[in-house]
Amino acid sequence: MQRDPHPLTLLLALQNTWLFLCSTVLAIVEELDDTFKDTRVDDVWLVDFYAPWCGYCKKLEPVWYDVGAELKSSGSPVRVGKMDGTAYSGMSSEFGVRGYPTIKLLKGDLAYNYKGPRTKDDIVEFANRVAGPAVRALPSKQMFDHMMKRHDVLFVYFGGESPLKEKYIDMAAELIVYTYFFSASEDVLPESVTLPELPSVVVFKDGAYFTYDEYVDGGLSSWVNKERFQSYLQIDGFTLYELGETGTVYILYSTNLLTSTTLIQRVAKEYREHFNRDFQFGHMDGNDYINSLIMGEVSVPSIIILNTSNEQYFLPSEPVETLEQLVHFINSVLDGSWNDIHWIFQTFLTNQKLKDWACKIIQPLYFQCSKLSPEVQ
Repeated sequence: MQRDPHPLTLLLALQNTWLFLCSTVLAIVEELDDTFKDTRVDDVWLVDFYAPWCGYCKKLEPVWYDVGAELKSSGSPVRVGKMDGTAYSGMSSEFGVRGYPTIKLLKGDLAYNYKGPRTKDDIVEFANRVAGPAVRALPSKQMFDHMMKRHDVLFVYFGGESPLKEKYIDMAAELIVYTYFFSASEDVLPESVTLPELPSVVVFKDGAYFTYDEYVDGGLSSWVNKERFQSYLQIDGFTLYELGETGTVYILYSTNLLTSTTLIQRVAKEYREHFNRDFQFGHMDGNDYINSLIMGEVSVPSIIILNTSNEQYFLPSEPVETLEQLVHFINSVLDGSWNDIHWIFQTFLTNQKLKDWACKIIQPLYFQCSKLSPEVQ
């Protein structure tokens, strides 16, 4: 007859299991100290800089251990750590930490800031993207087609060695925090795609493709920063924050209005050559974000143009019901003739208030509100 285990035996077994789990957790997320500066150089690190008193840091903690477990189980070369920024303030300052929690991927001499949603999947995707090569090769048509299906916006360099490729690689090393970058030979292209010349940098999006022209588009980084968004977006508070950081001059929104949404989609597609350099088109559900931004109230539905470079917004004085009316409204704002046709104009915020507003909106969603800083230091 088999005897039940002695209670003390069960207790010891549970204790050993608990100790094993604790050691496993510690193995996937390493607590870092001031020796980290000298020991990190040969590895890629994803580090959470936290403060013991920070409530958002405590919310992030279980997610952070999930991130560590996911990266370790997938065989990623990225090592995951956390550092008390208050205990090692010198290290925090050296890495440009200005708020808690701050997530940085450290790769060689570069420190990449993560400003996305604080979810396991988003953080892991960021780590794997930034830890890899800045420019990934597409060696075959099959691989090219696969990436076209995976990415809504796809940047590809076509051609051999050239000054343009050097610029592309430098740009990719900086902007990989936002998106992937690829290179390929012209052979992988479908017959429907014809390039004006080689080498070329091309973005595939919105069911079409667009080629970078240095003489028309200016700097490559500026062009990529603009083109990394689809022409028409569903906009939330985080997207609005991202768009504001790009330096986009105008942003056009429609809120809860099917007719105007359709009109805006048509303008974004049919008038791309006219408005793409200055406008980002999209719509936002409801008016809470907009009301917070302008410190007023916009009726729903409505159309509004926000100028993120000089903190202005524009509303049409009459309902916009046709494509011609919408194009006329946009042109009047773009060329400054709005004053002659009595468009409503108000200045909405100072630059600091815009940042404060962004912090207020983003903080509860993404567990952080820190001073704006460059993505790569």
